[in-house]
Amino acid sequence: MGSDTLVLGFDTSAAHCAAALLSGDRVLCLRAEEMGRGQAERLMPLLEEVLAEGGARWGDLNRIGTGVGPGNFTGIRISVSAARGLALALDIPAVGVSTFDAIGLEATGAYLPAVAAPREQVYIRPDGEEPKLVPIAEAEKLGLPLALPPAPEELALAIARVAARADVPAPAPAPLYIRPADAAPPREAPPVILDDDT
Repeated sequence: MGSDTLVLGFDTSAAHCAAALLSGDRVLCLRAEEMGRGQAERLMPLLEEVLAEGGARWGDLNRIGTGVGPGNFTGIRISVSAARGLALALDIPAVGVSTFDAIGLEATGAYLPAVAAPREQVYIRPDGEEPKLVPIAEAEKLGLPLALPPAPEELALAIARVAARADVPAPAPAPLYIRPADAAPPREAPPVILDDDT
């Protein structure tokens, strides 16, 4: 990556909307807003504000980095779809970055990357293993200190930095889902759809 490569990183995998603009090693802008809902409506205006504050336009970007989870299913889809759409429209690479990889950017020593999950559980990725969802007590029994994600704006910055170093072209960002969705199928039978000939 060139020293002046402009990278926009963002994340909506938890109760936040966060973004960072990076030019080489220089941080041009960091923004984060805590929110339980509304990321879909807020993400694009937030990204435009970050670009404006960093003195850049959409066409100046060289690369996009987006958080792919684990985390909130809807939030992850928001970021991933935005990144894929922007990459297509701007004809630049989009790199999906897991929260585990973002944690690993700054963590030192022996650690277990972990992301909080509902019901006293955590998502973990033990060294050399696939990510999994376990109770917090089980994660703590593995004997390594849990390394949790940084504050949302620092997470967005870590995502931008990991994306900046990634080899491109890269596969299109895709959600990192570790557990099935909580959504239950409808209890009622679907409506009957009539043909036009009926």
